[in-house]
Amino acid sequence: MYIQDQLQEIRAAIAAAEQRAGRPAGSVQLLAVSKTFPVQDIMHAYHDGQRDFGENRLQEAMEKMPAMPADCTWHLIGPLQRNKVRKALEQGFALIEAVDSLRLAETVSRIAGELGVTARILLEVNVDGEQSKHGFTPEGIFTDWDTLTALPHLDIRGLMCIPAPTEDPEGARPAFRALRTLAGRLRERGPLPLPELSMGMSHDFPVAVEEGATIVRVGSAIFGRRAYPNQQ
Repeated sequence: MYIQDQLQEIRAAIAAAEQRAGRPAGSVQLLAVSKTFPVQDIMHAYHDGQRDFGENRLQEAMEKMPAMPADCTWHLIGPLQRNKVRKALEQGFALIEAVDSLRLAETVSRIAGELGVTARILLEVNVDGEQSKHGFTPEGIFTDWDTLTALPHLDIRGLMCIPAPTEDPEGARPAFRALRTLAGRLRERGPLPLPELSMGMSHDFPVAVEEGATIVRVGSAIFGRRAYPNQQ
């Protein structure tokens, strides 16, 4: 079937990019971005061995997660409003990928403390300085770093980015490289190892792997073109 065939092609492309970059085989996690797609489609991916899924919208994730087998892991990869943090933490995401401000990080830490959990998160960085994008600036994350790392109920696993769109996948390489470099600088500052870099999507994930991605977020290349409500 289409989804299984696409998954095999993407896995092969990831493996080839790992090899080109001299990285160990299996060092990159494929996150299947299932937003807007029905559970039936997600199950096709599941039956081909896919276990890691990403959703952009909390409400949509809350509807899909109980309908899928319990051995799936889920990432929340879209913007998270502070008034929805409690629901997101109660839902049990393996990773909240788009913590895009100090204020949001503080809210997540506070509510995680109230719930008696530690929130695993990534910090979103606006590496291209796009006005329309959320995220820390590279300079701002340094300014806030000591405060961020002192928050008691967060496990900051690394960084994520969404580069400016480009037709040529190579056009995203400077952004991916900038995120990798920024993570290295933050590791030197300490005290966190920051093992994860979430970067790369359907059209540019091989470039992201070559530049050090540990998580690639691939949706339409697996499931096909999305049909949003206003396109119906």
